Amino acid sequence: MAAHLPSASDWPDTGNRLAYRFLSPVLLAPGSPPELRRLLDRIVEQAVLANARSRQPRWRRMLLQFNTTLRLSKAIEARQALAREQPIDLLDVVACSSGPEQRVDELVEVFLSFLFAIAGSVGFVLGWSLYLAGTHPDRETPPEWMVQEALRLWPVAWQLGRHPTKDHEISGVSVGAADEVVVCPYLVHRNPQYWSEPTSFQPQRWSSPDAWRNPAFIPFGYGPHRCIAADLSSQLVSAMLGAILRSNMLSIEAHETRPTVAAAMAPPPFRMTLRPRG
Repeated sequence: MAAHLPSASDWPDTGNRLAYRFLSPVLLAPGSPPELRRLLDRIVEQAVLANARSRQPRWRRMLLQFNTTLRLSKAIEARQALAREQPIDLLDVVACSSGPEQRVDELVEVFLSFLFAIAGSVGFVLGWSLYLAGTHPDRETPPEWMVQEALRLWPVAWQLGRHPTKDHEISGVSVGAADEVVVCPYLVHRNPQYWSEPTSFQPQRWSSPDAWRNPAFIPFGYGPHRCIAADLSSQLVSAMLGAILRSNMLSIEAHETRPTVAAAMAPPPFRMTLRPRG
């Protein structure tokens, strides 16, 4: 992993590109049409990276959206026509595991959610983990603890919305099917009722099994709506973080400390410099 990083790199964009580079074969198998691969490349650069959309004029965003829907729809229909018994990538899974009543444009959205989760969320969590590890060099602990603490302090999915299927009353407030109930993991994770020193980076708190069972830890949602890839994502980022830290010391240079907040909460822009250990 570290071998694929230059001695100095700019984040969080590097994290998104790194995650996409290593996991893109999961999205599209080798041998897929090159133009489809180039389309995903453009989506990452123009829509996934932090502030990418705000850097694009409106007409370019609309053109990308049009081309994305058109080309992915054709790709999904082509995969459905092949009807492989064993899927070779996530595009196959999306194309062939749906019922005949599902519209192709809905399948496009499902596939894009995988792309944003892989290149966006995984890349941002890695960026937060490195940012916190580099700005707290005295807190070296197992990578798994650092990733958990990064997810607690700076949950990438910082707001979770749900529409009730029936009428409820929450804390004296009536909500119905026409309402959206939003939970903010960022606030829950910093509530002193559930966490000691809630605003402090304390990865050692994860040495306790109680922390792992804390129901107030919801970076991936909760209950039946919890992200099905939550554990895999955490393990993946932990492995990437461990590979980088194993042979390198980090130096972080950031001119801002405020996160970049949009649909996802990304780290502030920072430059990371690697120095070999020993």
